[in-house]
Amino acid sequence: MQSDQRSRRRRRVSRRIPWGVFLTAAICFFPLSSATAGKKERPNFLLITIDTLRADRLSCYGGTALETPQFDSLAQRGILFSRAFANTSTTLPSHANILLGASPLYHGVHENTNFVVRDGFLTLAEHLKSHGYTTGAFVGAYPLDSRFGLAQGFDVYDDDYGRARRFRSTFYVQRRAGVVVERALEWLKTVKPPWFLWIHCFDPHDPYEPPEPFRTRHKDSLYDGEVAYVDSCLKELIRYLNARDSWDETLIVFTGDHGESLGRHGEKTHGFFAYNTTIWIPLIITLPGVKAGRVEQYVSHLDIFPTVCEVLQMEKPSFLQGISLLPAIKGTKLPERPIYFESLFPHYSRGWAPLRGFISGKEKYIESPIPELYDLADDFNELENLAGGRRLKDYRDNLKRILQSQSVPDSARARQKSDKETLEKLKSLGYISSSRVSQKAAYGPEDDVKTLLPFYYRAMDAVSLFRGGSPGEGIETLKEVITENAKVDVAYYHLASMYKETGRMADALEVLRLGLEKNPASYEIFYYLIDFLTEAGRPDEAVRLFGEKKFPQIDVDPEIWNTLGIAHGTKKDYAAAIKAFEYAVSLDKEYRYSFSNLGHAYLSLFRETQDPQSYRKALENFKKAIELEPEFAPAYFDLGMAYIQTADLEGAIYCWEKALELDPGSDRALFNLALAYMDKGEKGKALVYFNRYKRRNDDHMSPEDRKRLDSMIRECERKQ
Repeated sequence: MQSDQRSRRRRRVSRRIPWGVFLTAAICFFPLSSATAGKKERPNFLLITIDTLRADRLSCYGGTALETPQFDSLAQRGILFSRAFANTSTTLPSHANILLGASPLYHGVHENTNFVVRDGFLTLAEHLKSHGYTTGAFVGAYPLDSRFGLAQGFDVYDDDYGRARRFRSTFYVQRRAGVVVERALEWLKTVKPPWFLWIHCFDPHDPYEPPEPFRTRHKDSLYDGEVAYVDSCLKELIRYLNARDSWDETLIVFTGDHGESLGRHGEKTHGFFAYNTTIWIPLIITLPGVKAGRVEQYVSHLDIFPTVCEVLQMEKPSFLQGISLLPAIKGTKLPERPIYFESLFPHYSRGWAPLRGFISGKEKYIESPIPELYDLADDFNELENLAGGRRLKDYRDNLKRILQSQSVPDSARARQKSDKETLEKLKSLGYISSSRVSQKAAYGPEDDVKTLLPFYYRAMDAVSLFRGGSPGEGIETLKEVITENAKVDVAYYHLASMYKETGRMADALEVLRLGLEKNPASYEIFYYLIDFLTEAGRPDEAVRLFGEKKFPQIDVDPEIWNTLGIAHGTKKDYAAAIKAFEYAVSLDKEYRYSFSNLGHAYLSLFRETQDPQSYRKALENFKKAIELEPEFAPAYFDLGMAYIQTADLEGAIYCWEKALELDPGSDRALFNLALAYMDKGEKGKALVYFNRYKRRNDDHMSPEDRKRLDSMIRECERKQ
């Protein structure tokens, strides 16, 4: 059976706008009714979100490092909000905040990998669709995959970004902004108004790999090269809107989901802290009847949904936690309200202390074991922590009130795929446990992200050493990290992976057991231990460990169910393996590895029982894996194995030749083809494959295997 730690499909020069233009621009508002007089249709709505986009990289925001003419052209036509904030510092929750109009305290999605948007929430797409809008979304990367729930309400949700990389690898699967925009334009040209189009470009996210000529132009800052590239990709979209004179018929919201630290405050990228480097984002709104302007008031992503409702003249759902920005666009002061934010990726994925806070007035409070307080009016870059000289009780009380007012009792259920249905499936499989892995009741400075992040980066540097040709140094560095701070979970599973790669599986398992003991909330260590136990031929231990702990992530992770299925299959418990694989594909209907493994389990069951239904199921699932990935060689090989069970030599030969074409290094396909042609009586073709197999494997075959192979070769030579 094929195992995969993390499969996935599938990943110019212009005049600079003077900084002062927005300081002096007059805001002139005209009612939408005058802009759309005589028209029955509501305006169209275009939402553009750029991943990991710092506001200060846009020249319309005063950036001087590069030119962003397409972004700036939106600012020239619309309202630029100079102080807009994300409520979270990672991709999935930020887009949930935008499309649900509520914070994670309400919808329960706190980071990328362990949560889904539940079906019970009304999304912006569903709301617009109920008012007659045709809806389409084109997203650039795996964190917004449809399996995470944001596809609700979209007629088209295009998340076809490829399958080249594994999700548990360092990088996300993604596709270029140019492809995303091109696909979006193709769709846009086929639909009639009113339409809602969401375009998401992932490129500025690390790793920074801009294409030429942006790589060369920005060789000293590849992040800037990514931003410049994405800016250029919007040129055709803006040209299309210009050609159709669509500006007076379209509401456009342009924003980033979060920023990027780029080394400030000791954070290389994002997702750990919530400084303004990562939660201050660009927000530009262009709408019919409004001239360019600038708003200095503090706003957040939660305000986009209610603003869209008011601009498009439709009712606002009662659950919205933001406010409409239309009064600010008109020049009216918005009511004072705190802006809640959080950065909980390290909390939920590693058990580190939670990081939450709020902005009120010009003050920013960050609650953590080492609290922080900043005066954003004088210190927007957050260089001077004022918490040491202040009584913080009022700030803490204020945060408690925010948490209470924005939370709902069942928001935690976002960590489940589909509530009752999921729980019933888990119960039927025997994996509902009363013992759930819990977070600590109290946290100290030793748990603070500021304390632990340097150790995390040392661990990641050790990985670079190992991959860069210094494996011994990489291993020793990770051992030092574990000795100095036992709470850095990445050190354990990376060290275990290094041990495994160097043939030290026993040491790998020992490290993972120690890691889980020291970090009981680390789902990643738990996953790797189950995976490594299975690979080490200890499936009983893997199955037992799976049943001992109930991580919430299990409910939404198809890969751990795939691994569990492999463990059951290794034990020859094919019925249990089938249940596990079926649950994996219920979580991800495009997970080709589990479909292939499911076929393998049914085929093994057929060999035992000769049940024709099991055989049909095997064929069905192998073919489904191939349908999902036409170049998936293992599924072709296994389909050939299925055909040979019923003496279908032609079918088997076709599949094995296809497998060999896709994977020229497949010795199994070579040998099986030789045997199949030999059985078919085509000794010449069999001889070709036998000889290729021998040339490739002669140096490491056992004497018995070599003798058997030579005997078959002689037989083919005699009968030519």
